[in-house]
Amino acid sequence: MNELAWGTNNDLNENQFYNRVEDIKFISDLLRSSQYGTSPSILLTGIRGVGKSALMKRIQKNFRDENYLVVYIDLSSSNAYQTDEFTRESLIELIYDEIIKECGESGITTVDKKIEKYIKTHDVALKEIVNIKGYPVPFLWTKKNYKKLANFVMELPQYLYDEYKEDINGVFLFFDEFQIIKELGDELTDFLWYMRSYIQKQNNVSYVFSGSMSVKDNLIEEIAGSNGAFGGRMLTIEIKPFSYETTKNYLNEKADYLKFTDDGFDQFYTCTKGIPFYINTFGNLLPRNVVLDASSVKENFIKFLHVLAMHFSNSWFRLNLQEQKILTTLLDESLNRSGIAKKLNVTSGAIGRSLNRLLNNGFIEMENNKYYMPNFVFKAWLKNEYQTKGVYPYKSI
Repeated sequence: MNELAWGTNNDLNENQFYNRVEDIKFISDLLRSSQYGTSPSILLTGIRGVGKSALMKRIQKNFRDENYLVVYIDLSSSNAYQTDEFTRESLIELIYDEIIKECGESGITTVDKKIEKYIKTHDVALKEIVNIKGYPVPFLWTKKNYKKLANFVMELPQYLYDEYKEDINGVFLFFDEFQIIKELGDELTDFLWYMRSYIQKQNNVSYVFSGSMSVKDNLIEEIAGSNGAFGGRMLTIEIKPFSYETTKNYLNEKADYLKFTDDGFDQFYTCTKGIPFYINTFGNLLPRNVVLDASSVKENFIKFLHVLAMHFSNSWFRLNLQEQKILTTLLDESLNRSGIAKKLNVTSGAIGRSLNRLLNNGFIEMENNKYYMPNFVFKAWLKNEYQTKGVYPYKSI
């Protein structure tokens, strides 16, 4: 019997992966051009949960089978990010570690590269010679040189292709959760231009950047806008939610135990908006082999809101009080900066830092100089918390 994958599962097997045929073909055809020395850089955008990571992993698997070296780099897996110590150096180290890991899994010898990395990225000097049991032992003094490290790592993908082009057709670097690069703050723009300076010189290496970014995200302008680091050189592809018909066909094929009435399915699509994360998660939570009409679907949606909104609800409790109150003012209407400040009874300048943090973390977006909350499930969770408890969950108990 077919089963739905859970929404949190990005590494889908053949049976679980569905649709995206046109997206896979289009992106794959672009990437294959790298073997002829024409290497595209691609930016995949789309709202959280739309399936970008699963898509990238599917493409990665396909190209591995075609003898490409495909390096998958998840910025959220960085220990430096998890401990709030994300820097340019930690990002470069992550890129290097993932390249070495993928080389090992692909059977490419990299021991010499590790040694070369150490020599090239450290200033080495003889500190002293110590006599131990009659033998003179040299102790080296080392100091890490970030510039050498970064240059070495950025040059490594093209170097690997040149060294192993008899065995591999090209090198791809897939960056997932790339929106995390906003953590670089004031160094973001400089680092993007630094990456471009190397990427534009590489003929057989393609880069794919993906993250939870809507088409309105400011980071897209920084990367691919007319004045952005990759302006005119980055292909931007938006991964869209499933259509109504695709969602229906998907559930009929993968979850025929979900028995919807016509209005029940309409309500299910309204609750999930065709976003695979919500389709899969909500679909797994609904009762099986029970007729589901609009009323029962809506009742179950409210019942499981805490699960569907888990990512945002967990992040909610890491926000400060001002950030939380900004979000609650935006639940029912879009407001400009002065309008938010007026509702909070503070000056407009007092909320600048909070607004930027909320923007950078995807809690809010801006259109026509007005801020709004884009995630409908998160909004529904907050409203339900207020309706059931009479107060927003400003503090975790």
